[in-house]
Amino acid sequence: MGTRRKSRELAMQALFFMDSGPNDSEEMFELFCKNFKPPEKSFDFFLRIVKGVIASRSEIDSLIERHSSNWKISRMPRVDRNIMRVAVYELLFCEDIPPKVSINEAIEVAKKFGSDDSGAFINGILDSIRLTRVSEKRD
Repeated sequence: MGTRRKSRELAMQALFFMDSGPNDSEEMFELFCKNFKPPEKSFDFFLRIVKGVIASRSEIDSLIERHSSNWKISRMPRVDRNIMRVAVYELLFCEDIPPKVSINEAIEVAKKFGSDDSGAFINGILDSIRLTRVSEKRD
């Protein structure tokens, strides 16, 4: 498994953990890292994703909700929403990662951690976001 895939998986798990608790505080993040120590070679990208998602979560969640049919972010399975948060962060803020790579990585993480329907659900929303961003860049 590649270093970035491992970073994405750990980021999703950290965000899931913080999503399960009372808040996404620095203490919750430190508790996660203490119990599930990220490997050194994965740490920088992992940290970039987690901190980025936390800083931009309202924008990311709003975008996910706008592109999902009749689904509020709070009703989505916690695993799925955190996989999408990671991917949407990459789509918005990681110019060095092609959008299709972010989407494919999200689908692979969903196959490992999500339900049987997670991959299709996540793919539909992320591809809709990608297509909207492509058309916005053309205008």
